[in-house]
Amino acid sequence: MTEALYTRIGVDIGRRAKLEDGIEWAARNEVRYIDIQLDYGENAFTRFDKARAAAIREACARNNIELGLHTLSAVNVAEYAPLLSEATDAYLRGYIDLYSDLGARWIVVHAGYHFTADRQARMEAGLERLKRIVDYAEKKGALLLLENLNKEPKDAEVHYLAHTMEEWAYYYDQIDSPAFALSFTANHAHLLPEGVEGFVSAIPWQRVKEVRLADCFRNGYEIHLPPGEGDFDFLAMFRLIEGKGFRGHYMNAFGTLEQMQQARHSLSRLGA
Repeated sequence: MTEALYTRIGVDIGRRAKLEDGIEWAARNEVRYIDIQLDYGENAFTRFDKARAAAIREACARNNIELGLHTLSAVNVAEYAPLLSEATDAYLRGYIDLYSDLGARWIVVHAGYHFTADRQARMEAGLERLKRIVDYAEKKGALLLLENLNKEPKDAEVHYLAHTMEEWAYYYDQIDSPAFALSFTANHAHLLPEGVEGFVSAIPWQRVKEVRLADCFRNGYEIHLPPGEGDFDFLAMFRLIEGKGFRGHYMNAFGTLEQMQQARHSLSRLGA
């Protein structure tokens, strides 16, 4: 099981490298699953033409790498203001339009955020947007994964949506599509009273395609630490999730590329 689990643990490149360089690094380190943000610099999705995208698609295929795209959580999917609302739709469509050209396998999306007093209006706006975008993804053959995000301090004005089990379910209970599934960030669950065990018990596991990993502190706040620097129980998590029959990929999301690669070894030994 150790070797199999090692192969299933990927690395979130994020903004740490140009996509082509990230693919080369992944190939050298036998990383099969990678995530990338397409929002900044040479990785901005507006910088890809057909030739560049085709070269990336071929490099991933040649090196047996599955590529995932990860939208920016700072873009408010729950936006309802004129002009900004249309821009948010266009942003998400931009990721989907590039999906096939790159040979991507999934796109992580979010539910947006609210400003305390407008929570319900933001949730409704985000749900309607996700429904529209899922319809678009169906037509384009893309797979969207809705991530559970992190809590913010109680007295903060701004809060991410879909960070609690109830909020997350608000969206996935109302969107039924082959183009829509879930990405479970286990360390975000660790920040809430229910913990990983509570989330694992409630999640419809047949819809989970990815589990994201980082260390943090129980009932604390958002921080992505390498394993061993917080109090997250990775062994218990693997036992719970694998016990649910999950056979998808995990995604390390913390520190440097080298720290995430080193953690692939140490985490896979826990699953032995």
